[in-house]
Amino acid sequence: MPIVPPAKLAQLQRNSANIRNVCVLAHVDHGKTTLSDALLATNGIISNKLAGKIRYLDSREDEQERGITMESSGISLYYRLLQKQNNEDVASEFLVNLIDSPGHVDFASEVASAARLSDGALVLVDVVEGVCTQTVSVLHQAWVENVRPVLFLNKLDRLIVEWRLTPSEAYVHVQQLVEQVNAVLAG
Repeated sequence: MPIVPPAKLAQLQRNSANIRNVCVLAHVDHGKTTLSDALLATNGIISNKLAGKIRYLDSREDEQERGITMESSGISLYYRLLQKQNNEDVASEFLVNLIDSPGHVDFASEVASAARLSDGALVLVDVVEGVCTQTVSVLHQAWVENVRPVLFLNKLDRLIVEWRLTPSEAYVHVQQLVEQVNAVLAG
């Protein structure tokens, strides 16, 4: 997708009903910044080949050097939704303000600020690492801020490449992981 012209983004900003603020929350190294890069690539901001390598939203020099996000950063993305209505395709356009937040416990205030500004959250869980301490913290933060969480199971390839699970073993593992996340939300 080509880069959306600034005039189009300005037009979308005038329609607050079609603006969504979404933060990306997770434990450290579960893939928040890589996912953010992939979403930026869908808007043509970075190339698909650089997604996951460039760490575009880690704009501070120390973040690039250390390879961790220390400060939340945001960017506006264009999203076009096609829906069927009366057998016709109807397009709706949205402006998604994406906030990539840190995963390390030392930057919890950044996570709290990102959640406070958001309508929804993509909560990433590395399927091999599972529910970690910061996973519990970010799920709690989303609950406190009344942010709608969407569970994003990340790094599914690790189940096959590293653990060499069969499809049915992987299914059982993922099912147990979802149950763990639900237990955190219920507790």
